Amino acid sequence: METLESVEADRGAVEALPVPQSYRAAVLLEEEQEMFAGVAMADRQPGKALHLREVATPEPGPGEALIAVMASSINYNTVWSALFAPVPTFQFLKRYARTGGLAARHDLPYHVVGSDLSGVVLRTGPGVRLWKAGDRVVAHCLSVELEEPEGHDDTMLDPQQRIWGYETNFGGLGELALVKANQLMPKAAHLTWEEAAAPGLVNSTAYRQLVSQHGAVMRQGDNVLVWGAAGGLGSYATQYVLNGGGTPICVVSNEQKAEICRAMGASAVIDRSVEQYRFWADEQTPDPREWRRLGERIRELTGGDDPDIVFEHPGRETFGASVYVARRGGVIVTCASTSGFRHEFDNRYLWMHLKRIVGSHFANYREAWLANRLVTRGRIHPTLSATYPLDRVGQAVDEVHGNQHHGKVGVLCLADEGGGVSDPETRAHHENAINRFRAAGLAAASGRR
Repeated sequence: METLESVEADRGAVEALPVPQSYRAAVLLEEEQEMFAGVAMADRQPGKALHLREVATPEPGPGEALIAVMASSINYNTVWSALFAPVPTFQFLKRYARTGGLAARHDLPYHVVGSDLSGVVLRTGPGVRLWKAGDRVVAHCLSVELEEPEGHDDTMLDPQQRIWGYETNFGGLGELALVKANQLMPKAAHLTWEEAAAPGLVNSTAYRQLVSQHGAVMRQGDNVLVWGAAGGLGSYATQYVLNGGGTPICVVSNEQKAEICRAMGASAVIDRSVEQYRFWADEQTPDPREWRRLGERIRELTGGDDPDIVFEHPGRETFGASVYVARRGGVIVTCASTSGFRHEFDNRYLWMHLKRIVGSHFANYREAWLANRLVTRGRIHPTLSATYPLDRVGQAVDEVHGNQHHGKVGVLCLADEGGGVSDPETRAHHENAINRFRAAGLAAASGRR
């Protein structure tokens, strides 16, 4: 542990470390995948499905790397995994294993979940050239095979594209993790381990969704409606809109989250706890009057303009409103569906007003690299609000499931809190921005007590 933490540790020292035969990890158990059968989604407690277990250490194969995980974080795909919804992830592992070769290792009676990490390269498999033992890294979560032509223009279109730690095993919520070497990127030297682990999935997703040619292609001056603007994904979207010369219209669920958005530099903020929007009259009936009320509120905040882009991820609850409020010729760019996957909207407002819906899913390696470069340069900041030790990972997942969090929730694996900084000068320059969400998280925790 001390060798991995040491800034001066050379590769030889790391290579000399023994690789343990097993390690501690947060796992789901195949035998429990029906544990929530008949329980409504809102009443499930995903933390109960996660267990800390000692599991066997996988050996890196060609093009792979074994990482000593210093820290990880919670994404909504880990919540889905632990809810065993929309389907148990063991189906993904079995499907992957059927492709043969080293993929067969992923079909196990347990699933090590987690799609973020920061850590140190411990070992590399044959053919890995760019990364060596001792390198400080973060990992993006795109796993691809690239044996078929479709993925060579955009790797997200590879038929064998998967999300590591969700559709594959050996994810980031453990003391070790197995990744493909082309998932690795440099760790930001001015960030702690837990801060560096936080951006990963959500930062890359927001980059592709808003900035990339594969997403909304955001321009300077664009008005962008950001749902959940102080949450794990929305907090990065808000930063991208501000960095790109746009105007974020931030939708949040309480005043504390509204204050976080203002602290990031946003001035147009909609607090749903005050406005009390109800986009559904009942479970089956949308209420267009509420869509119109939201649209009127947005115009009040923008001086009469509708959003050029709607950054969509809640899904069922908000999608009809998102299609309605986007300007003529505007874009609704969507990923995930945290409130439900079955969307309903009035197609007249899409078709007659020439709007577009763009589906977006994570990011390719180039997009993830560019998004991470902005983190290493201090242009995009982690939005970490709370950090838990690995043995309290269930509590961390429950917090995200209950929307009790701001930004991202981190998990310490091998690191102690606050370690890993090797560029204190750059850190000092960005200290307030780095700690913005942490300060809000402490205030929220104090309020709950």
